[in-house]
Order: sequence, then C-alpha cells, then structure tokens
Amino acid sequence: MLTRRGVLAAAASTLLLTACGRPGQQPDDAASSTAPAGQELVIGASLELTGKGAALGVLQQRAMEITAESLNVSGFPVGNLRRTMRLEIRDNGSNPGLAARQATELTRRDEVHALVGGTLAETSMAIVGVAQKLQTPFLSLGSGDDIVLPLAERTYIYKLTPEAGDVARRMAQLIESQRVRRVALLAAAGLHGDSGVRAVRAALRTAGVELRRTVRLSADGRGFASAAQRAVAVEPDGVIVWGTAPDSGNAARALRGAGYRGPLFFDAGAVADDTLAGQNAAAVEGAFAVHPACLASSLLTTTTTAQMARRDFTYRYLQRHGSFSGFAPYASDALQLLVSAARLASSADRGRLRAFLQTQVTEGIAGGYAFAPIRHGGMEPDSLGVYVVNKGSWTPWS
Repeated sequence: MLTRRGVLAAAASTLLLTACGRPGQQPDDAASSTAPAGQELVIGASLELTGKGAALGVLQQRAMEITAESLNVSGFPVGNLRRTMRLEIRDNGSNPGLAARQATELTRRDEVHALVGGTLAETSMAIVGVAQKLQTPFLSLGSGDDIVLPLAERTYIYKLTPEAGDVARRMAQLIESQRVRRVALLAAAGLHGDSGVRAVRAALRTAGVELRRTVRLSADGRGFASAAQRAVAVEPDGVIVWGTAPDSGNAARALRGAGYRGPLFFDAGAVADDTLAGQNAAAVEGAFAVHPACLASSLLTTTTTAQMARRDFTYRYLQRHGSFSGFAPYASDALQLLVSAARLASSADRGRLRAFLQTQVTEGIAGGYAFAPIRHGGMEPDSLGVYVVNKGSWTPWS
C-alpha cells in the first residue's frame, strides 16, 4: 500500500543530497564554502545550550552546525546567486525572556532572514511574539500545539515537532496492544504538558483505556517523588510520562522509587542521552517511547534520497561527536526547509520565505513534513514509530 510517507520519501527534494554532499566529502574540502558579502542566507538561532532545556538544545545546535557545513560545501542556488549559510547561534539559558530579547536582536541588529529555536515550549512561545511582530519566519523546535495556533495570529510561525494528538493516538494503540487497561499520566508543567494532557485524554477515551489520574510535574524539577506516589496510589497497569529530558528520566526514577514496576510510556521529548544515562538507566530499561523514525535509521540500507541524507547526517554526527542517540534532528530539517523555500522563492526576502515555507512537502532527516496555508505545524503522523529501551539504548519495537 502506498502511504503518504512513501509519497513524501519518493518526492523528497534533491536538496537533501545537496545538504549532505557526496559520500565521504568533508565540508572543508571545497573552496566555495564562503560566499561574498550579501550572498549569505543568515539564520538566527536561540537555543537552550544551558539550563533545563540543554539536554535537547545542545543536540539541536550540533545538528544545525553539521547541516550548515554540508550545505556550504558547494552552496545552493537562490535566484541568480549561489549562496551559503551563516548561523548566528545564541544561548538563551532556557529563559523565555532572554529568548525573546535574542530574537529581537537577531532580527533587528543582525538582520537574519529567519529564526530557528526554542526546544522548550516556553522559549518558543516567547520567540513567536517577536517573530510575528517583526514578520520574520520562525521554525520552532518546541513541543506544544499552541505554538502555531491560532493560525491567523501565527502566519510567520512553523513547528517541526510532532502534533500531540498524533503521538497520543500512537501511544494509545501501543497501550491497548499491551493489554494495559488502567493508566496514570505524569505530565510536565507548561504548554507541552498541557497539549499532552488534552491529547492523551482524548486518545485513551477512544481506545477504551481508563485514565485513572493525571498528575502534573513541578516546573522547577523538584517534588517528583510526591507526584510519583500520587500516580502509583491509584494502582495503574501503566504510566505515561509526558515531558522532556531531563524531567522524563527523573520521573521514571521517582516512579520506580515509589514501588511502581509496570510499563512506562514516553512521548518523543524523552529521547535524549540524559534519559538513558547514569541513575536513570535501570529505571527506564524496558520503557516505550513514541518518536520520529530517524531513531531506527540504518547506516547500511539506503533506498531513497531521504534515507541517504539521513545516513550521511548520522555518519557526520558520529564522526564529530562519537555517539548518536537517535534524537530527532529537527534543527537540521529546519535549515533544509528554509533553503528549499529560498530556492523556490528565488529570494531570501522574509515575506517570500514565509510564503514558500507553507508549500513545503518533503521527507527530512527527522521525518516527513507537509506544510500548507492551513497547517503550519507538526510532523506527518506516519513518521512516528515505537521504540523500547533495550540494554540502555532505544531499539525499534515490533
């Protein structure tokens, strides 16, 4: 059966190959890696390189740098010019106020053509207000459906992470298949947790699974033991932890400490090195996660343009950083989407970039995207897969 994802993969832009270069080619082996002044596509990024969001923010910085270097091997055509990309990356310290100030400075002082960032929903939302006011395209790496809604007030805003409803429906199917009938939900504080609570309630209701209790985790990362005890007190068959690293691993450890020995189910925000490391390792062994398909990428089998791009990205990442935990490199896809929009627009004008972003239908490194004038958010549902922690690593579940 031909799936929507299959169509995306078959129609993936040759930009993906351009972004990765030729197999084995290194970014510094091309003399054309530097464009004359005025011929750069300048991307501003506000990322959580320190603070609570660093577990995900640092990974996205790495993804951006690898992809930008690959693009700059030979540059990319925009109108009658061949441009390269310049990144202006700032550390927002996981602080929404600082993220907003950085977005303003990047747009006004550095005159970036687009903004990327905000792995936390709160920092993304802070950037949303600036980007919309200053009419600068912003590709959010945060999780939270409200980032792109209401659409009439988010015309310059796009989101690359999966929709909460898509993740929750896949999770509910998994829970039902495991014959789990009574569930407790531990959800992060803030917008990401809000989206998860709404989505999980609806998905479990449709699946006929009882949601016995919803407990919200504290925003400061403390008091997880008491939250876990409240969840365990209702004697669930399974527990959903909806949050991002490091909260995901900490919550799992608190649940085990409260005596819970049943299955754990994570949303995609849990997939980071931190969740599997150190004291968390024993607590998360055997846990499930719903996450984009890049987690199951093979370095050996490449049959599509997108798979070749994913293979080469993974190779470069391993070469530079030593390990690749399977996190979704949304930031890499953000850069590729912006380059594709610039090529189609024959311009780096912010308004034209915005207009052509909403025509993008492509298979990226992390998964498939299908933006439209009425849809600015979320990865394609069939890009999601189910994974289980097996001997300290995420492996496909079947």
